[in-house]
Amino acid sequence: VQLVESGGGSVQAGGSLRLSCAASGFSEDSYAIGWFRQVPGKVREIVSCINSSGGGTYSADSVKGRFTISRDDAKKMIYLQMNGLKPEDTGRYSCAADRGMDGSGEVCFPSPYEYDFWGQGTQVTVSS
Repeated sequence: VQLVESGGGSVQAGGSLRLSCAASGFSEDSYAIGWFRQVPGKVREIVSCINSSGGGTYSADSVKGRFTISRDDAKKMIYLQMNGLKPEDTGRYSCAADRGMDGSGEVCFPSPYEYDFWGQGTQVTVSS
């Protein structure tokens, strides 16, 4: 089981990045996928998540209207398009997979404790 993130980097405020999460070793189309952000000294927080069918998403209030999560199950990829980046978006972004209690991944939960598998993360730094 592996989740590998890519696409992070350093940008100026107002810029854009697209993060990618490559899934392998499991049936990711039965899992909800979440993107989380962690800053040193702070609790890991949800950025956005998408359910297994792709029809249900959740985004933190701080990123609504700026970030978009999507998935391409044929490619086993999950994306986070980030526009209008702000310095407070800086952090290490990780993707995680959750099969859910019934094994369907049809519900996308904002709590990191629900998730079964995690990637190593990719760093995003936004300068003012």
